[in-house]
This record gives sequence, C-alpha cells and structure tokens, in this order.
Amino acid sequence: MPEKRASRGTKAEDGRAFPFIRLNERETKPRKQGITEIRGPYYTPMGRRYLEDILETMGVYVDILKFAGGSFSLMPRKAIKELIDLCHRYDVKVDTGGFIEHVLTQGNDAVVRYIEECKRLGFDIVEISSGFLSVPADDLVRLTERVRKTGMKAKAEVGIQFGAGGASSIEELEAEGLGDVDWAVMRAKKHLDAGAYMIMIESEGITEQVKTWRTDVIAKFIRELGTEKTIFEAADPEVFNWYIKNYGPEMNLFIDHSQIVLLESLRSGIWGTKNVWGRVATYKG
Repeated sequence: MPEKRASRGTKAEDGRAFPFIRLNERETKPRKQGITEIRGPYYTPMGRRYLEDILETMGVYVDILKFAGGSFSLMPRKAIKELIDLCHRYDVKVDTGGFIEHVLTQGNDAVVRYIEECKRLGFDIVEISSGFLSVPADDLVRLTERVRKTGMKAKAEVGIQFGAGGASSIEELEAEGLGDVDWAVMRAKKHLDAGAYMIMIESEGITEQVKTWRTDVIAKFIRELGTEKTIFEAADPEVFNWYIKNYGPEMNLFIDHSQIVLLESLRSGIWGTKNVWGRVATYKG
C-alpha cells in the first residue's frame, strides 16, 4: 500500500528529486487554492493500475478525480470502489461528475437512491449539473442541500451554454444561443449560500466550442464569486495556459488526467510556452 503523501512544500524531505531546484511554493493538501481536478474514466478507460501510475508519479499535485459522463454506471462496483479507495490513499477527493442530470429524468426516488449509493461507495463530492435539463434554480439548490446533509460535498455546475457537456458542434451550440451571465452568477450564489463546496464553471460558450473566447464572462465570474470557490474547466493546454498567465498559478482548474504534468509545470514555473516561460511566480512571505 502506498504511503499517504502531503502536497509539495519547499523542503527537501518531501521526497522530490532535484530538491535544490527552486519551484513556486504551493499550499499543502487540503488546498484552498491552486486546486487541480483531473478527469477520470471517460475518453479512455481507467482501471486501478492505470490510476495508480498517475498518482504514484503526480498524485501530490492532484486534488480531485472526477468521473465523467456517468462512466461509473457502466463499471463493476468493485472496480469503482478500488479507484475511490486508491484516491483516498493519496489524499485525492473523488467527484461523481454531472450524472445527476440523467438521474433526474428518472424521478425523485432514483435521485435519492443515487445519492445514497454515492455515499456508500465513498464518493466525496456530488456534482449538481445543469447543462442539458431545464430545472428551476431552487430545485437544484435543494439538491445541494440534500447532498450536504449526507456529509458529502456538493459542487454546483453553472455556465452560459445550454447543451454544454456533450459533444455538440460549434454550430449546434451557436443555434442554442448563450444564457445570461448575471443569471448564472445568481444561481452560483444561491448554491454557495446553501453550502456548496465549489462552483464549477462550464467551459462551453466561454473557451470551448466557440469561435472567440468570452474572456469578459470569465472576468465577471471572478469579480462576482472570487477564485477560492470557483473551479474553471480548462481541458485544453492553450486554455489553462491562458488562465495561469492572466490570473496566476493558483487558479482552480479542471483538466484531463493526461495534462497533469504540463499544468503543474506551468504552476511550478519550471516550464511553459514562450509567453509564460520564466514569468509565473508566487510569494509566500
């Protein structure tokens, strides 16, 4: 069984190779900023041995593993439990992803049983997503409250693009139109008031499946909600490079698990593209 690990500090005894090479300082787990959430099974399968390789080498930089697309509903229960237990050994929380929208279509009883099963399996976070269904904001807030009562954390997803989260084309999403940013901010604040652990900002309509990035929308979310309670989907190196360049290395970001080395290289200030190389720093004085 691997030893439990704390996040990198600045001491050589943390076990990092080349400890004499200075890196940007980072908070230790559980972090309140600079959180990295990685995508688990979705585009590729992920079993215990695959995940263990990731966590054994880079787990110190991973805060949350997120299942996606309801992938766990296709997997053996034993395999799901093994993945969750492995994450916990590396101080990594486990997130359901936005499957609750599918469950909502099957009625209240299915929702109750879904949340109970998430608790039994050991999930830490239940995502309250709203990309495909038209659901009253207060109903979604009630889901946040229900999840909190179980002892799990609720992570509410908000965005400005209806139909976000699937594989729709730019043209299809453009035809849907964009939602009101102020309305999205208001929904996010309702969830935070109800005790949500974090707000996930969906990337579609902002930096994904658009012809021009809506950086004004990002600025609005940050002005209204701050950065500590928001996590931005940035599953593209060009996108998370932009976030770090413009808002610093301690932005909370959701990426694909294949990108963890590149993202942490940017956060640490050891590598990067021409426009950020040598220009990313922290100060903890």
